[in-house]
Amino acid sequence: MFINEVEHIVGLSKKSIRYYEENGLLNPKRNKENDYRIYNEEDIKKLKTIKFLRELGVSIKELQDLNNKKITLQNCMKERLNKINTEEEKYQKIKNICLKLSESEDTFDNLNTPEHFKEINILNKEGFTMRNTKTNKTKKIIGAVIPSIIFGIFIMFIPTIITIFQLKGEDQIPWLIYGFIIMFFMFPISGIIYNLIIRIREINGGEEDEASKY
Repeated sequence: MFINEVEHIVGLSKKSIRYYEENGLLNPKRNKENDYRIYNEEDIKKLKTIKFLRELGVSIKELQDLNNKKITLQNCMKERLNKINTEEEKYQKIKNICLKLSESEDTFDNLNTPEHFKEINILNKEGFTMRNTKTNKTKKIIGAVIPSIIFGIFIMFIPTIITIFQLKGEDQIPWLIYGFIIMFFMFPISGIIYNLIIRIREINGGEEDEASKY
């Protein structure tokens, strides 16, 4: 089956599936005539397993080691449990600080931050933070839309000028040729719109963070 079917069956995007392929976790066969990827039931099963383990927090490196038989699933899960326990300890430290502050008489204006910052800094150095570090989706969408609009305006400049002269000018080019010219410029415009829609769907679906999530 083709990647569109796999995308629907497994519930992963094309980008996720290809990301796994790039990391050696999947190696589908290729159609000799058109070089399209052809996925079989074994590929589907592996993708479902990968998706499930990623939901448990298993890293790509760990998946590669599992795939290459360097570690067993049992050892991988034991490692996950160790990491989860460590994370729980860190959350407990944050919880204790929040609890202490909730029972104190401190206010926003007189909060004694140095007293608590030492522990927070230790957690930060270990890579732990409670802050939301994900980029705002709206900003990403705006970042995708603005260049598309600018590029679209740039492409439409020439056909717009041609159309103005065609409608108002005395020396008109044959309408058939005019139609071909307009169609020629509509192809890239259609491509910009299509790619923009795909990009917005990726952003809304969180697919721009595939490397960290899937």
